[in-house]
Amino acid sequence: MSRNACRFLRPYLSRNVKPISNPDHTRICCAIQRRFAHDASEVTYSPSSSHDAEKRLAELKKAGDLKGYHPRLTDHSAAQRHSVATFLAKYEGIEAGDKLLNESVEMFGRVRSRRTAGNKLVFLDIERQTGKFQGMCDFGVLSEHGVSLEDFKQFKKIVRKGDWFSITGYPKRTSSGELSLVATELPKSLAPSLHSIPETLEDFETLSRHPHVRQLVNRQSGDIFRLRSRIYQLLRTFLTDRDFIEVETPMFDVGAGGAIARPFETVATEMMGTTLRLRIAPELSLKRLVIAGNEKVFEMGRVFRNEGVDTTHNPEFTICEFYEVGATLEDLILRTETLFREISSMIQTHQASEFPSTTPPTIDFSGPFNRLPFIPTIEAAIGQPLTDLSSPDATSAILSLYETLSLPVPTNPTLPRLLDDLAEHYIEPLCATPTFITHHPEALSPLSKSFLDPVTNQRVAARVELFIKGREYVNAYEEENSPFEQRRKFEQQLGFQPAKADAGVCVDESYIEALEWGMPPTGGWGCGVDRLVMLFGGKKRIADVLPFGTLRNVVAIARNGKDR
Repeated sequence: MSRNACRFLRPYLSRNVKPISNPDHTRICCAIQRRFAHDASEVTYSPSSSHDAEKRLAELKKAGDLKGYHPRLTDHSAAQRHSVATFLAKYEGIEAGDKLLNESVEMFGRVRSRRTAGNKLVFLDIERQTGKFQGMCDFGVLSEHGVSLEDFKQFKKIVRKGDWFSITGYPKRTSSGELSLVATELPKSLAPSLHSIPETLEDFETLSRHPHVRQLVNRQSGDIFRLRSRIYQLLRTFLTDRDFIEVETPMFDVGAGGAIARPFETVATEMMGTTLRLRIAPELSLKRLVIAGNEKVFEMGRVFRNEGVDTTHNPEFTICEFYEVGATLEDLILRTETLFREISSMIQTHQASEFPSTTPPTIDFSGPFNRLPFIPTIEAAIGQPLTDLSSPDATSAILSLYETLSLPVPTNPTLPRLLDDLAEHYIEPLCATPTFITHHPEALSPLSKSFLDPVTNQRVAARVELFIKGREYVNAYEEENSPFEQRRKFEQQLGFQPAKADAGVCVDESYIEALEWGMPPTGGWGCGVDRLVMLFGGKKRIADVLPFGTLRNVVAIARNGKDR
């Protein structure tokens, strides 16, 4: 073992430190750890150290005016500007050793690697999103076009991995068979990187605070965003091909209804006396559009719920909802099965070429999907029938059941929360394959139509939820369109609220007034897009499918600039 390592393990080996001097031991250990961390930063990344950026800045200043490193792109060049994909396709047929001296091509991108062969030949691997190409900077060729040796050496000195450069020259296929662009002009800096792109990036804090660095280091991390884009496109096409129109509804509202969740609140300068809430769902606004005569509408957009952050939840997330006049529960089930089949087929078609690092699920989406009725499934699991859930003492009866089953009682045990918890215990674990949970108790679905189930003799909702591997992906139901029933269900929900509930929770009179104008029988459908991307991308954390991670990551990014 080296003496340095021994000093790290046993600090008293350092001069002037006695074995009994614990504070001195601590200081020595910390100093050595800081030194080790500094050494490691050369191969990983140290966001707190600006030494590399300062050194790089000094090099650039020495080589020229800083303003010259970030020029505008011009359209006055005689060369034809190509994308990487166009360049590779257009000159694919060039034989090894051939060069097209009469062609003049301009291309630019980020330098991913830099290699030299002797003093007068530099190879640059330059990358764009559509691919990469090799740039050859041969001083022998450049000198024929008026480039001095001094300028060439200066270029060699400043170019490095991470820089954006533009190269103008002619196509050539090397003797080894690689299609290259041979520079006839000295490559131009478009945007130098002041930081060294590390080879690896594993520190969790750095990943959270520097998402742009994460993708620069791990190019495959961008695959999930390409998959996300594909899923967005498919959702829109799926609905517009079926004559749905896409709409946008307000992000701000006074009520923020449509779901049961704690909203974010703010105040607008134009209405200082009014508390505004970021929407927790677009549902009520979309149904107002249905009442207005729009029979097929959908929206994809952000919703906000002022609740916790975990592996599958973020306070800000994306949802897709559609509403269709005349759609029954069976229609919504068939639409869901068709949609998931189409997404699965799309993944199989594009995965290898566009997002190869993703791991699609090995799930059979051919359908029909399994179905589990809510109440009978729980009753079969616990071995006894549930109490009449519409009776006044239903909550106390379910609490007694919890005691009998030795189940932990959830916080604020309202009837809806207890029923949800029972489903989490006894139904959701059964949903490994795509499974619709049906016939929810009426208390769980105040915006859904309801009916008396002849099997259980309980009031149940015309609602389904799609679960896969124990996780919810779709919520759909036949919408309650009676203003009288809707008022009764809103008031019922108020009765379920705990004593310390938000005083602002009340019957949404404006929505009931809208229903009074007549809403036809309508089917509603909602899906969390982030979870959909997680499922088809093989990701376990919602942060992995969001370009900037969860709310915690976003806050960390903002704080990062203040720490400089």
